[in-house]
This record gives sequence, structure tokens and C-alpha cells, in this order.
Amino acid sequence: MANVRPVFYVSDGTGITAETIGHSLLTQFTDTQFVSERISFVDSVERAREAAERIKAAAEVHGIRPIVINSCMDSEVSEAISESGALILDVFAPFIEPLERELQEGRQRHVGRAHAIVDFESYHHRINAMNYALTHDDGQAVDYEDADVILVAVSRAGKTPTCVYLALHYGIRAANYPLTEEDLEHDRLPPRLRPYRQKLFGLTIDPVRLQQIRQERRPNSRYAKLETCRREVAQAEALFRAERIPTLSTTHTSIEEISSKVLSTLGIRREMF
Repeated sequence: MANVRPVFYVSDGTGITAETIGHSLLTQFTDTQFVSERISFVDSVERAREAAERIKAAAEVHGIRPIVINSCMDSEVSEAISESGALILDVFAPFIEPLERELQEGRQRHVGRAHAIVDFESYHHRINAMNYALTHDDGQAVDYEDADVILVAVSRAGKTPTCVYLALHYGIRAANYPLTEEDLEHDRLPPRLRPYRQKLFGLTIDPVRLQQIRQERRPNSRYAKLETCRREVAQAEALFRAERIPTLSTTHTSIEEISSKVLSTLGIRREMF
């Protein structure tokens, strides 16, 4: 069984920066199972000490030293967090000193400054994209004219989290369409998808992993049977090949990697916010 290590993403803002960078780092270590928690808006020494107590409690529960990915800018806040005894990884520390030397300017240690670089326009863009992803989740709405990308896959293959990530981090209007049993009976794209072929990207997954995910959602159902999962995945992959839809397996791929592959394959250029 894999080792279990508690991880905390601590920030004086939302924590998205710390979590995004931290998650990218931790996916490189596959022999350890990480249980994570985000502690946001730690913008005072008092709140930092409260966070430190939560981190200490996790150490006692798991019997191992936690890891903290810290994006707090105030040195006193960071010092209070370090009292937790955890391994502290400062998101900005490796870059600050080289930048100070190059720019010949000392950094200004203002709480929340890391998040102030995102202007209102980009924030509004991401919110609109997020609303689009939620409205067009799992085939709820099928008016795909304004979509930047449409993810197609069998149920529980990773469509929704990828759409949410694309919306929040890139402002991409991502819809997703779940392939039903009726869709899979044919070797052609469902009629509602055919006009948008250039926007389609297929996701697939190992049937055994799919069965585990579905079993958690609907235990001992026909939907969660390994036979069902194998049949649906095979049919979906055959459809993608026949229609020449670009495809990626989500089995051992992080959301960040999936999103990057989708954007590069479809030729969508969008700066990360």
C-alpha cells in the first residue's frame, strides 16, 4: 500500500496558485498517496497560528510530517506557519532573489499581491467560462456554437474536472458530452456533435480504473460492472478512431496535463491566468 502524506496548500488569497503548483510537483511522486487540504486567506499571524495548529493535528493523526505548499507573502505569517513543524515549500522563494538581483529592486511584501496581477477583465472572462462549463456539463445543454472545445467520453472518464480546470485557469469555454449506450451502438458521431467536429476531443480511461470510480458512485450496479466498463470504453475508442477524433487516456494523466494536451492538439492558444 502506498504511503499516505498530508499536504496543505496555504495562502493569503484563494490558494489556487499554491494548489496548482503543488499538485504539479506532487504528481511526480507516484509511490506516495497524498491527502490534501487548502487553507485560504491566511492573511494575519493569528490565522497563520490557527493554520499551524490544524497542520500539527494532521501530523498526529497520520503519524508523519505534513508538507505545506505556502504562497503567503508576509514573512511573519510564513514564520508562524513554520511553527507547525511541517516541511514548508515556499512557492515564490526560488524566484524572488534572482528577480531582485536582475531588476535591482526589492520585492514589496504585501498580502494578496500575488493575486492582484489578475485584472477584472480576465477574472470576468474566467467566471463566464466557468458558467459556460457548468451549463454545458454532461450534455445538459447542447448549443455548442460558442464552445472552444467539447470533451467527449463515457461517463466518469474525467470530462467535468477537465472542463472546470480549463475554465478557471485559461478562460476556455469547455463543454462536455457523455456518450450514452445508444450513442455507442453506432459507429458514427451523435448528430448533435457532427457540426462541431473540429472542436471535439475524446477522453478514454482504463476499464478497471473506470469500474473503481463507478463502483464508488453506484455500488454493485450494472453501470459499475467491469464488463460494462470494458464494453463502453472499447466502443468509445472505436468511435474515436473511426471519426479520427484526437484522444487521450486520463488513467495516469493529471488534469493539468490533459488540459495542456487538449489546447495544443486543437491549436487553442490562451495564456494561463
